[in-house]
Amino acid sequence: MIFSVERSALLEAVSKLQRVVGAKTSMPVLEGILISAEQGKATLISYNLEMGMKKEIYCHCEEEGDIVINARLLSDILRRMNGAKVEISADSKLNCHIKCGEATFDIMGMAATDFPEMPIVNKNDKIVLSGKLFSEMVRGTVFAAAQTEGIRPILTGLNISVSNGEIKFVAIDGYRLAIRKQKINLEKEFNFTATARAIGEVVKLISEDTENIEICVGERLISFEIDGYVFISRLLDGEFVNYKKTLPDGFKQSVIVNTRDLTEIIERVSLLISETFSTPVRCYFNELNVVFTCATSMGRATETFNTKLNGDSFEIGLNSRYLLDALRAIEEENIKILFNGANAGVIINPVDSDDFTYMIMPMRLK
Repeated sequence: MIFSVERSALLEAVSKLQRVVGAKTSMPVLEGILISAEQGKATLISYNLEMGMKKEIYCHCEEEGDIVINARLLSDILRRMNGAKVEISADSKLNCHIKCGEATFDIMGMAATDFPEMPIVNKNDKIVLSGKLFSEMVRGTVFAAAQTEGIRPILTGLNISVSNGEIKFVAIDGYRLAIRKQKINLEKEFNFTATARAIGEVVKLISEDTENIEICVGERLISFEIDGYVFISRLLDGEFVNYKKTLPDGFKQSVIVNTRDLTEIIERVSLLISETFSTPVRCYFNELNVVFTCATSMGRATETFNTKLNGDSFEIGLNSRYLLDALRAIEEENIKILFNGANAGVIINPVDSDDFTYMIMPMRLK
């Protein structure tokens, strides 16, 4: 195999594909990127058996062939070279020669035959979405997905559905719930749950120049085509959580607050909270204001926020990180917060719409 390619184009592709390369795997070939060169193009593939990515870039090919090169090493080499073009060649013994400007590297590659074949998702069930909309919906929900599988792997996923001309993203980890929905001009209906990690990698491929992304939903797999990159991921098995039954029908108390003001107050009050211990922020609501208090082994912080409460006075404990995650995902100037006393979930909504819903379960106060 002998081919030459623009260093910047190859480095950009390798840097993005490297994000889904297997780490500390028992199969060293999964730590590499498969490079296949043919006349006019080089195809790069990374695949860790759960997620995969493919990119084709233009190259000048003198001799067709393929090889697997360790992704981290290839990325480091390309990043530190300073020539405009890179020439890569490999022989039958997997000796790989990389030349750029006056610099040359001779490294050992791995056999392409050992690299697992990345599956292809049928394009019959395809939809096209705005890259900006998809990115905004993900950032507004993905933080609420569970970080570890635990006893319910489905909670590590982001549920995405389209029905009746509305797209909805939902994440829930048992302590909080995030819902975003938006009206779109799409007649198709679908419903799937992909891992939050995979969806997060998809968002990283979306740039300001991305107009649309193409999504193909299969029985067990999903693929995204974004600016020439093809990203695939397995779907999570099983039914998503029936989160609708956790949402209350009515509320006993409510307040309308400025999003930025509330965010800054929670940030200040929670400065004393250690990551090691989960200490609640104590919130005492009365008809004139709300008093936020946090007491830890480091000290005590208190701040009063003027707001009008609709309903009876009460006191509730909230996880500051969960509350801040929700507040930072909101672009609305003002929000409506709804309560059912001290022991029920807290709901955050827009003042005049239902484009998003965040629910946070309270913490026990001592």
